[in-house]
Amino acid sequence: MGKNPLQGGFGNFMKQAQQMQQRIQRAQSEVAEKTAEGSAGGGVVKVVANGKQEILSVTINKEAVNPDDVEMLQDMVLEATNQALKNISTLVSDAMSKATGGMNIPGMF
Repeated sequence: MGKNPLQGGFGNFMKQAQQMQQRIQRAQSEVAEKTAEGSAGGGVVKVVANGKQEILSVTINKEAVNPDDVEMLQDMVLEATNQALKNISTLVSDAMSKATGGMNIPGMF
């Protein structure tokens, strides 16, 4: 009895899937440690996020603090935060795309 050619193909497929899973796990670990920054108001408000989509720090220059215009400060913090999260999301997506060889795996990222 000869070897079933479909079994060899399936075995190769499974091996490739396991390798991809390892690359994805490695990429997830690496991007969890990366950071990205967002800023607003010409840099008077800065926000740093990590690859886990967590905000690590918020820095506000004294000149941004105006008790008569708290709304502007709130808007700058919001803008900087959204920018930081967008930047880290792009970084994570790029890393996952490299790990999967460009395959889009639903629910992965």
